[in-house]
Amino acid sequence: MNNIQKMTLDGISFRLKEKHDFEWLAMLGKVFCIFDEQDSGNICFGVERHGVKKFVKYAGAKTIGYSGKPKDAVARLKQSISLYKELKHRYVVKLIDHFQVSEGYALVFEWFNGECLHSHWSFPPPEKYTHPDSPYFRFKQLPIELRLASLNCIFEFHVHVEKRHFVAIDFYDGSILYDFNNNRTMICDIDLYKSKPYINTMGRLWGSSRFMSPEEFELGAKIDERTNVFNLGAIAFGLLGGELDRSIKKWDASSELYEVALKAVEKDKEKRYETVEAFFTAWEVAVKKYPYFS
Repeated sequence: MNNIQKMTLDGISFRLKEKHDFEWLAMLGKVFCIFDEQDSGNICFGVERHGVKKFVKYAGAKTIGYSGKPKDAVARLKQSISLYKELKHRYVVKLIDHFQVSEGYALVFEWFNGECLHSHWSFPPPEKYTHPDSPYFRFKQLPIELRLASLNCIFEFHVHVEKRHFVAIDFYDGSILYDFNNNRTMICDIDLYKSKPYINTMGRLWGSSRFMSPEEFELGAKIDERTNVFNLGAIAFGLLGGELDRSIKKWDASSELYEVALKAVEKDKEKRYETVEAFFTAWEVAVKKYPYFS
């Protein structure tokens, strides 16, 4: 990369495409970690003051992983404020403050002591899938009942999203935080969720292709409940199976759960569950038949 600027805050180094003023962060506390490689145009900080940790998401700087304009990243971040309010839920990080900074905008969240299941900055594939310290690898080694409990949190939240008349956009394993000490799951990124009705105006929508339905690549396609059913089925294959290898030989749970997940990721929308709630209901029925719970 050309013209990369190395900067330091409280002894922690990070990189940007050009220098940026972060003096305003001092009022929030001491920086103890920095995430500078997102492709969203945001840069994120962990800060601590008087023993209380917070997570700060900021747009306005020229980050190394983002090819767009900072002003567009600022606009998206501002638009997300209403989402965190309208979709507030026990399994979503809590927004506690937001404010304008001279060159950008900042959102402040409660800190959740979890690890991102797609920490590509520390464990880029293939290390994500093989390195013993990778959060994803460690998650896949957890007992099946803990992984099912984590999926339950994810599915419950998206039933809530559906009931609030929204659709999930750009939900993937990078949106999932897992606290290995307390076996807790939290969702950390709902910035691009949209109210219904929503039509694909981009062609390829935001998101990871590993979890995206065919209509998320189709200009003019309707993005709806069945789209989110696909997304959640793909997440199930990511956390219980072989991700894009959706064969039963890669599946760690029961055949009943496999059939539910497989129906969810049908390429033909009409063959999927009609709603996220219907998918979750079928999933719960299959979970109750699982040998672990009998």
